[in-house]
Amino acid sequence: MDQKVVITVLGQDRPGIIARISRVLFEQDCNVENVSQTILQSEFSGIFIVSIPETLAMDALYSHLIDQTENLGLHVYIKDLKPTEPNAAVPPGDPFVITTQGPDRKGLVAAVTAIIAEHGVNVTNLQAVFKGGDDPTKNIMIYEVCIPVETDRAAMTAQLTRKAAELGLHISIQHRRIFETINRI
Repeated sequence: MDQKVVITVLGQDRPGIIARISRVLFEQDCNVENVSQTILQSEFSGIFIVSIPETLAMDALYSHLIDQTENLGLHVYIKDLKPTEPNAAVPPGDPFVITTQGPDRKGLVAAVTAIIAEHGVNVTNLQAVFKGGDDPTKNIMIYEVCIPVETDRAAMTAQLTRKAAELGLHISIQHRRIFETINRI
């Protein structure tokens, strides 16, 4: 049975990073099972879930990745992915999207995610676009969350609404299907 690893790649963005990483993985008979990649300002960030053959040691794979990406100035990290029950730590729930819009200040993400976590809700994706300044239309956070069935949504919504008002934010909490329908281009 193939071993699974998590590979994280960080560095200044440029064309060809994913091509180089995926070529090295292919050449080592690895299979990319999941990948999430983004560019924040000018920084590339990629996370790969990869199955590697039993005959390939994790250290050897790391060496191949470092050798083949050295000229790109990337930071590569690799760790074993321990098998677990699928979503054992995360209870089933409904997908929602929480958006906040308002002036930028330190602690916004911490304040909102503290309330989300207090209610046992898992953040599955977070995008924050801060352009700076006080123009509320230029600072947006989008939290994709999974709200467990047993969560008191009304209590969480009330607490988030109070915190948003305190921070001068406009907040919206919508089921993901509604959010996607409204925001479809």
